[in-house]
Amino acid sequence: MTINDVRGVIKGRVLLPGDDGFEQAATAWNLTVRQPVAAVAEAADADDVAALVRYARRAGMTVTAQPSGHGASGDVEGLILLRTGRLNEVEVRERERVVRVGAGATWGQVLAAAGPLGLTGLAGSAPGVGVTGYTLGGGVGWFSRRHGLASGSVRAVEIVDADGVPGRVTAESDPELFWALRGGGGDFALVTALELGLYPAPSLYGGRVIWPEHRAREVYEAFLEITAEAPRELSVWVNRLQPPGAPPMVTLDLAYLGEAGKGEDLLVRIDKIEGAISDSRGVVPVADLGAIAAEPTAPAPSIARAELLTGLDADAVERLLAKPVAPLVNVQIRHLGGTLAEPGGEAGAGGAVAEPYLLGLVGLGLPHTADATRAKQAEVVADLESYVAGRKPYTLLSPGETAAASFSGGTLARLREIKRARDPHDVFRANYPVLG
Repeated sequence: MTINDVRGVIKGRVLLPGDDGFEQAATAWNLTVRQPVAAVAEAADADDVAALVRYARRAGMTVTAQPSGHGASGDVEGLILLRTGRLNEVEVRERERVVRVGAGATWGQVLAAAGPLGLTGLAGSAPGVGVTGYTLGGGVGWFSRRHGLASGSVRAVEIVDADGVPGRVTAESDPELFWALRGGGGDFALVTALELGLYPAPSLYGGRVIWPEHRAREVYEAFLEITAEAPRELSVWVNRLQPPGAPPMVTLDLAYLGEAGKGEDLLVRIDKIEGAISDSRGVVPVADLGAIAAEPTAPAPSIARAELLTGLDADAVERLLAKPVAPLVNVQIRHLGGTLAEPGGEAGAGGAVAEPYLLGLVGLGLPHTADATRAKQAEVVADLESYVAGRKPYTLLSPGETAAASFSGGTLARLREIKRARDPHDVFRANYPVLG
């Protein structure tokens, strides 16, 4: 049995090295990540997924699944890359407040379907991100302060196991696997669909306010004041931006899960900062949630690093403001806390996120900027060393990092035990394997 045999296994398209379109099909969302896979298989449906897994099991090969390539690590040499983008069905069951989401669907699709019904899922900041990978890795997003990790909203998981057998996993049918799939990544089964709980969102207020860089200290002071008393329905993120070819700026990104009038009252502190370049605050349709942070919607070469912070105070702000952002494009701080910090089993392996703030550092990954970008990220983290927790959310791991950075020793040991029991022949590999 050779890799060429995979062509006759599924109904969908299969591309091998040298085929027209192979390089494009194997490309990750982050263009700095190379994916030297043995084949790209584009599943037409869930039956194709099962057939491909059975082939891989017989051939002694490993499958890694990506709908669009977000979160890719590059640790895929010789693997079969399964594209699940065609499994993109979204079915909202309004009465149950549940949505069934195919493995290729994006958060933008889910919000577009749920928003007109006054409902929302626990989406992240970018509408083009796939629901499945984000949720399997835990998922920290706009409404996590109110409702916790996205993995806590999972009601059922439709899978193909390591023998190529389809199944449906719930807390009742297989509690151990259900726990692992909610926050432990994609190492344990190949997911073809998720059933997720939806949450009331009759009104949403938010937007982005932008100031010139010289207002940064005032903006950070306001950020600290607002987040010190923010209700769980309010999420506030602060960004120092250095867009290529543009002057540096500072922004506040805001989302309040409630009525506009209350949101305005909670954010009145912002109005004391003069000189705003733009202010898009207002009622936001749920379907437009992804527009608040204005993240890129097309693949690009980038280098990102994330760190959880144990706190943020005036001293930390001074350290953040002491040096220019460049050569980075963004230095972001997200306020966490609320339900995220509460221990409990709802989020599965994702657990609780006790740290109250999340630092994100993003720069261009072009050949002439990559080294400087990484050096600057290391410098920022070193400057904040006394605030850095030393672990980070699974979905925000970067190439070169491992799953061990995201889990406690006990959780990682349990995940590894489940991996060995459910996939002893390594048929599946997540972007960041638990055995890595």
